[in-house]
Parts: sequence; C-alpha cells; structure tokens
Amino acid sequence: MSRVPYLAGNWKMNLDRRSARELAEALRDGLTQGGDGDLGREVAVFPPFVYLDEIARCLAGTPIKVGAQNACAEPSGAFTGEVSVAMLRDVGAEVVILGHSERRHVYGEGDELVNRKVHAALAGGLEVILCVGETLDERQAGKTEEVNGRQLAAGLEGVAAEELQRVTIAYEPVWAIGTGHTATPAQAGEVHAYLRGLLSGLYDQSLAEAVRIQYGGSVKPDNISELMAVPNVDGALVGGASLKAQSFLQIVLYR
Repeated sequence: MSRVPYLAGNWKMNLDRRSARELAEALRDGLTQGGDGDLGREVAVFPPFVYLDEIARCLAGTPIKVGAQNACAEPSGAFTGEVSVAMLRDVGAEVVILGHSERRHVYGEGDELVNRKVHAALAGGLEVILCVGETLDERQAGKTEEVNGRQLAAGLEGVAAEELQRVTIAYEPVWAIGTGHTATPAQAGEVHAYLRGLLSGLYDQSLAEAVRIQYGGSVKPDNISELMAVPNVDGALVGGASLKAQSFLQIVLYR
C-alpha cells in the first residue's frame, strides 16, 4: 500500500510571535510559490499554544496543517493551565501531538492519561500523532519492543477501527531526541516494522498497512532521504530542524 509521506515540525517551547509568523510565512511561500499545491506529501507544524491562532490564520488555505503540542483530556472546567480540544479546534488546530516523550518523562504523563487524551482528541474532531519510544536504559536492557508495544497498545486502547484512520504513530527513541544521535535506518526500520505488526494484531492487516508511522529524533536535511527510504518509515516528526525555514523545507522536499 502506498502511504502519503507525513512531515511534521514540532516547534516545542521556542520562538516569539514575530519569529513564529516569519517562519510560517517562509514555509508557506516555500511550499506554495510556483506549484499546483499538490506536494505529494502531508505537512504540519505545531507552534506553542499562544501562537496557534496567528499561525493558523497565516497558513489558512495552504497545504500546511497547524496542530497543537498537547491537549487536556477534560472538555472544560477547573483545570488551571490546561487547554481543551474544543479550544484548540476553535483557534484553527487540526491535529495534536500526544504522548511525546517530554510529556511522559518530564511531566509524568502515563499511558492511561495519554489514552484519555487520544479519546478526547478523536471525539473532538482532531487528528492525532501518538508518540512512542524507549529510553537509552530501556534499549540497552533489551526492552525496546516491550516499551514501544506497551505504549502503543495502551495509547490505542478502545480506539475504534474507523477512528484509526485519523491516527499517526511517531516512533521517537528518547535517546535520539535533541541529542544529535539518530537511530540508524536499520534500528528505525526494525521498530517501525514491529509497530506495524502490532497494529495488525490489534486491528487487522489492511488497517495496519494504512497507518503512517513517522520517525522522530534528530532528523535533519542530511539524513531525511536515508530514513525515508526505509520500509515502514512514512514520515518524520522534526524538532530543532523545523525551527529554521530552510532546513525544514529541505526535509519536507526531500528526494
């Protein structure tokens, strides 16, 4: 099955209003000028919450989706500091990243909470990028499949087959995020193949073949083509390299 590549830029807690807009404008111009609008791949950016509205307005009518880096599992109420799925939709978000390793390991979000957020996002009309990944200690202990399998199964617990088409999986080995270390194509391919096999068991082969699995972890212009050549690698969730228009455009327009 041919899966449309999906390249996404997670801006994390970076940029200010002006630089965020300048980045969005540069991406918009770089991907729309002189073309027919059909990139043959899907592109999304994930600005900080406070710039979502502005970036969504800037990119309206372009091939670039705008998403949020997190969401609350609750619909509304006394949850100081949280942002609901409805609020995200209201300011133009189409997709949300959930279960990112920084949410899991820095802020203590567990599998059960991530699953609740997945259900809230899907019920509220957002697409989801569900992140999974092992730490260096877990990899060295031979627990790579165990950890990724648990996170994937728990994150998708109760997600119906018809909802799965709005879910993308992102494999992000924690030891490769922001470290300059990238999983080798062989390492990435092994985990991506394992995750697709697990999806086949959780759902069925045809659904598993339709799900896109991104790689994330020190993705750069000089390694994107090699990574994308690996079977079962269907895109990238890009961190630092998405903060500069030139580098992210090179990643999006890889050959």
